[in-house]
Order: sequence, then C-alpha cells, then structure tokens
Amino acid sequence: MELIDSIIDHLDKINQLLKSTHFDFIVGIVINILLIMVLFKVVDIFSSKIKEHALAKDSKNQLIQFLPILDRIFKFLIVFFIVASFLQSFGYSVTSLITGFGITGLAVGFAANATIANIFGTLSIFSDKAYRIGDYVIVNGVEGYVEDVNLMSTKIRTLDNFLYIVPNSSASNSNICNVSAAKKRRINEIFALTYDTPDEKLERAIHILEEILHENKNIHNDYLVFTDTLADSSINIRCIAYAKTGSYNEYKKIESEILLEAIKRFRAEGLNFAFPSTSVYIEKTGA
Repeated sequence: MELIDSIIDHLDKINQLLKSTHFDFIVGIVINILLIMVLFKVVDIFSSKIKEHALAKDSKNQLIQFLPILDRIFKFLIVFFIVASFLQSFGYSVTSLITGFGITGLAVGFAANATIANIFGTLSIFSDKAYRIGDYVIVNGVEGYVEDVNLMSTKIRTLDNFLYIVPNSSASNSNICNVSAAKKRRINEIFALTYDTPDEKLERAIHILEEILHENKNIHNDYLVFTDTLADSSINIRCIAYAKTGSYNEYKKIESEILLEAIKRFRAEGLNFAFPSTSVYIEKTGA
C-alpha cells in the first residue's frame, strides 16, 4: 500500500512538473520548428528545380539572380504565418502582432526609403533585361564591365580597373547603354590618298577595299565604299561596314585586320597615303 501511494505521489509530482514547464507549449514549439524545417526544404527543392530548368534554357538567365531573393521572402512568410498561428492557438492576439509589424514597417519604410528604391530599381533592371554579369555597359556615366548585380547595387569594373558601385535606383533611372547587346559593330574609316593619285588608281583603291570587305567572313554584306571628300591635302575614300560581333575586343580585332590588309594592298599597288601638307606658291614679278 505504501508502494502504491509512493508511485501515485511521484506521478503527481511529474504531472505538476509538466504543468509548471508548460509541456504542451514546448511540444508545440518542437512541432512548429520541424514544420518550418520541412517547408524550408520544400522551398529549397522547388528553387533548385527552377534553377535547373532556367539553366537548361539559358546559362545566363536573369531569373537565377531572383531566386535567392524569392527564397528569403518565402521563408520569411513561412516563419511569420506559422509563428502567428502558433501564438493564436495559445491565446495571443495575432491582430495586435500584425498591427505592431505594420507600425514597425512604416517606421522602417521611412528610414529605409533608399533601400526600397534600390530594390525596386533591381526589379526594374531584371525585368527589362537591361544588362547581366559580363556585359560591357555605360550606366549613369560609368563605363565598363558588369561584375555583379545584387539587391542594392551594380558593380562595374572600368577599363582602368577601377571598381564603381552604382546604386540600382540610380541605374534604373538613368540612360543605360548595353554595348554587349549590340548585334553588330560599325566600322567607319577614312583612307586619305595623295592628290597626284591617277584616276584609275583611285577607282582601284575603292575596288581593293570592297574586295577586302567581301573576303572577310566577319563582315556583313551591307558595306559601302565611296569617294568622300576632297580634303586640304588628300582625296578621302570612306569605308563603312559592320562587324558580326557585339564584343568590343572582337570588333577591334576585325577592324585591325581590315586596316592591315588595306595598307598591304595599297602599298603593293603603289597607292600613297597622304599626310597634312601645305604647298606654297611664290609669284614672280618683274623688276
């Protein structure tokens, strides 16, 4: 009988201990933590699938840069709603909690106006597909290669190797020139020949340039070569063509090939390049 009374007494103590430690509250916390972990895993899997699908279509898909932001938003919403429902089940007022968040959000909104502007600027840049990492751009007066585009700013590395950090709010509100997005690059060169060049050789010079452009596989067929102007010390032949590239480096290589080939053929044909000169005529008068 004493043994039974002792067991009952111990059970009562255990029950009082569980009540004093709010066992159901602790169990609720554990269950909700597990639920959050499971939902986080679902979000990670879903994000991974979207990333694989996007990479399969385009290795530089802009959607990939959105995924970390979307992950954080979804995970924040998961935590917020689970915590809110958990507190509601224990008698806490979720309405006051949301109101508190609203007031706090208003205060943060006023304090972080620039941050919000940058976030919307980022969304604008991504939605317009204005540029991506690796592009050569001119943004807000800064010219160079895009090294990084994050939620707040764009990092641009200039040709002098300087690093500029441009806020995305400024970038989205300025004129953006994406040089790398060009489908072709314009070559506009003048070949100045001396005034003593015979007529037939002037025509030959035009034909040589046309042959060079026609033979170059990196040049579009809509090129144009013509006698342009009679300058102070030269007869100028203008060459206008378009290189089949948007890359600045490739464009300069193609332009260099054309110039070198033109110099070589002009010299072989005896065509002389003019340089600035002045002829002085002295009139003889009688004594």
